[in-house]
Amino acid sequence: MFLRGSRYEKANAFTPDPASAEVFRGVRPREIGPAPGVVEHVVKAGDRLDLLARHYFNDPRLWWRIVDANPAFLCGGDVTLREMEGQVILIPRASE
Repeated sequence: MFLRGSRYEKANAFTPDPASAEVFRGVRPREIGPAPGVVEHVVKAGDRLDLLARHYFNDPRLWWRIVDANPAFLCGGDVTLREMEGQVILIPRASE
């Protein structure tokens, strides 16, 4: 279902609820391994996760690594970081 090496490759599929007629054909959230921060970044106006990923990792598609390193206050929907101006977020290594 996913490409070999994808971070979702080992994610478990949803099992149908026998009491429900609806079947969700997705996967359960993947387990997030440790992504320790190695750089502190102070969020400024205009920061976005994809732009930070491009700056730190040279790849805007690695924005999810920043989310993984800051699970207490970031989720994938927080792309713009607008409400976080002045706060410190951790930037992890691009790969481990």
